[in-house]
Amino acid sequence: MQRSNSRRAIQMGDQIMQVLASLLIQEVEDPTLALVTITGVRLNRDFSIAEVLYTHLRGRAAEPEITKALYHAKGFLRSRLSKELNLRGIPDLRFQWDTFLEDMVYDAPPETDS
Repeated sequence: MQRSNSRRAIQMGDQIMQVLASLLIQEVEDPTLALVTITGVRLNRDFSIAEVLYTHLRGRAAEPEITKALYHAKGFLRSRLSKELNLRGIPDLRFQWDTFLEDMVYDAPPETDS
């Protein structure tokens, strides 16, 4: 996926992230998706695909179960996005575990005793 770094793509990604987070808290009734945190949304160049980054309190072990539940709720999430954002075309949602925090821990310089 060729990501877009334009201001418009970033703003739309932020709006999608806020709506999805709100929907997961307020309207999605699947207990598997409780405590899922949407950490970012990246759009491709033509805004047809939205890569939704997420994490969960239980950690990486919960990823397969949560990803399956997110894809199960995808139709509902897209229909609510279209109503909330009033867009002509709603991007296809693709869910991916966010490894940013894990990468930060593993890439951190070793601590030294002074």
